[in-house]
Amino acid sequence: MNSDRFSASPSASGGDVVVPVSSLNRAIASMLERSFPLAWISGEVSNFTRAASGHWYFSIKDAAAQIRCVMFRGRAQYAEFTPREGDRIEVRALVTMYEPRGELQLNVEAVRRTGQGRLYEAFLRLKAQLEAEGLFDPARKRPLPTHPRGIGVVTSMQAAALRDVLTTLCRRAPHVRVIVYPAPVQGAGSAEKLTAMLETANARAEVDVLVLCRGGGSIEDLWSFNDETLARAIAASAIPVVSGVGHETDFTIADFAADMRAPTPTGAAELVSPQHATLLRELDQRHAALARGFVRQMERRAQQLDWLARRLVSPAQRLAQQSTHLRQLAIRLASASSRSTADARARFNVLQMRWQRTRPDTAAQSARLEALGRRLDAAFARQREREAARVSGLMARLEVLSPQRTFERGYAALLDAQSGAAVRSPSTLKPGKRLTVHLAQGSADIALSDVQPRLAEGF
Repeated sequence: MNSDRFSASPSASGGDVVVPVSSLNRAIASMLERSFPLAWISGEVSNFTRAASGHWYFSIKDAAAQIRCVMFRGRAQYAEFTPREGDRIEVRALVTMYEPRGELQLNVEAVRRTGQGRLYEAFLRLKAQLEAEGLFDPARKRPLPTHPRGIGVVTSMQAAALRDVLTTLCRRAPHVRVIVYPAPVQGAGSAEKLTAMLETANARAEVDVLVLCRGGGSIEDLWSFNDETLARAIAASAIPVVSGVGHETDFTIADFAADMRAPTPTGAAELVSPQHATLLRELDQRHAALARGFVRQMERRAQQLDWLARRLVSPAQRLAQQSTHLRQLAIRLASASSRSTADARARFNVLQMRWQRTRPDTAAQSARLEALGRRLDAAFARQREREAARVSGLMARLEVLSPQRTFERGYAALLDAQSGAAVRSPSTLKPGKRLTVHLAQGSADIALSDVQPRLAEGF
């Protein structure tokens, strides 16, 4: 053994390595945890104890061996059930050692009943298959009848769930007829019998809604409700089906196939049954609303009758009214014919006066236009004179500043023959340099043979 690994020290007598028990147990525990990965182990429960701390201590065994197990409170509180003596279970555990006593044990992380894992996997496979086929599509599901005349219950006659359902229905809706379609809810052949009862209920068409229910239990107890044939029968049912299987945490294939799922059988009974007292209150409210509506309708009819009565007159009175109306129309016609000419003449005079006021004075407007034309011509003439004087002044200034006049006074301009730049300093003149000289009557190219710079002097 490696002395560093076990924190050992050499003995005083011979130099052999001495290993403390705690180091040895720690090394063995570390080796076990590395060698055996987390795994599922099956066996029968023995010597189960729940400590005051909440930890579970028990052993699992088979015909040939046993091993101690510990499941700490942090894991045990999430377990779906508490194992009992003799239960067949499967534990998901890590092989380790309890170092203070040097005992081999399993550190359990999860626990389930034997076979539950395989059943749950089969449940998931069937659920995925039926879901892919659209059997659980919400669009396929139908609403429950608001006021059913008959309710069917598919369950076992010995089931406690049946008593809960019947009690709830009797309390909430004693006026609704209840028909029980008996079928076993667990055991061999129970799924086929449940399916047959669903088909029988649909064939008889005695009820408006069906309740498929049973009490809680393990996954094995509820396995009949995970049958594919039963799920397809629920989906094909012409009568809406409410599933109330197990407790609130229990889910089966029947729950997904049904038109509605209830958390418990009692909840399913409440979903399908209208509250009797609520119905009575609603009936009273509707009766009162109907009475109020009838009274209002009678009042409206009476008011309409009064209005029609006021419009109703005798034929003689009607003829008298028509005669009076005709005389009034004749008088208006006669007065209108006599006034028509005078009115037309007056309107003509008014229009003529309005036209005279708005008629334009063409002579005055023509004189005004001629005056404006003369003013415009005079303004143009003055503008031309000012521009001509301005151009003459500019030309005179340009003549004074012209380089040609400078040349005529005897001056010349020297330019570098290569760059064309003006020569301004004697220092830029060198023998052999070629220059261009601009004079008053032309220009010439020259070459310097000798240069004698002089200081700047006045002319």
